[in-house]
Amino acid sequence: MAIPDYQSIMLPLLKHLGDGNEHTLRETIDTLANQFALTDEERRELLPSGQQAAFDNRVGWARTYMKKACLLVTTRRACFKITDRGLAVLKRRPKEINIAFLSQFPEFVEFRQRRERPEQAEEQPAAADVQTPEEAMESAFQRLRQELTAEILQAIRNCSPAFFERLVIDLLVKMGYGGTRVDAGQAIGRSGDDGIDGIIKEDRLGLDAVYIQAKRWESSVGRPEIQKFAGALEGQRARKGIFITTSSFSQEARDYVSRISSRIVLIDGDWLGQLMMDYDIGVTTTASYALKRVDSDYFSEE
Repeated sequence: MAIPDYQSIMLPLLKHLGDGNEHTLRETIDTLANQFALTDEERRELLPSGQQAAFDNRVGWARTYMKKACLLVTTRRACFKITDRGLAVLKRRPKEINIAFLSQFPEFVEFRQRRERPEQAEEQPAAADVQTPEEAMESAFQRLRQELTAEILQAIRNCSPAFFERLVIDLLVKMGYGGTRVDAGQAIGRSGDDGIDGIIKEDRLGLDAVYIQAKRWESSVGRPEIQKFAGALEGQRARKGIFITTSSFSQEARDYVSRISSRIVLIDGDWLGQLMMDYDIGVTTTASYALKRVDSDYFSEE
């Protein structure tokens, strides 16, 4: 099954605490994962940031929201137990516990009002409550990256082939290829071999060479172009190649690359834009936000 959203976790979480004992967060996460019959792959699935498992994050926020509603209480670091109010809720045998259910408690309402202005709450669609705050933030961040990628690719298409060549050099050098900028600049465009646009060092010592093909295309790159590039590599007795395009690759092209002995990396327009953002090529930072959390060690008096 799919990983449940954090609201779907609330009732099972409260039932798990219904024995009145203290429970650790780790033990609770493992127990709930088993209840939801999550696979190992689903349990390992990360948030887009790659910093935390998605299920762990959702259990954490289900716990936080119910704590704000005074259904459970933290006993010590990463440990918690059900409150008398929580036990009373379980006795009522609710079919589900969600944001609407928790809104009957004034402490939770006050928490929500502090967290967002009333006019913002009215503007938010109900579906937004399916995501935890981190997931909502990361979803917005990914949408911004997708929009910026489209802008980057359009800017590349408006530039000359020579500029695209320099862009490829800048990116590969920033990623650690090519030795110095001068070395890379001399390598790109010097080959003259059919199907190869340039050769660049794999590392600063020049222990291996990477052959490059760059296509500033609008249409999808098909298998024939990749076969041509692979043949050029074979003619040079080369083992590694990078094919970069501003468009996309057909499935036949990707399947072909997965079956040949030469190691060819296909970088399509979307990946190119992502790499340019990650390595600050052709983009500038307008704002940055640090996501912080309470340092429990600091507040420990033990």
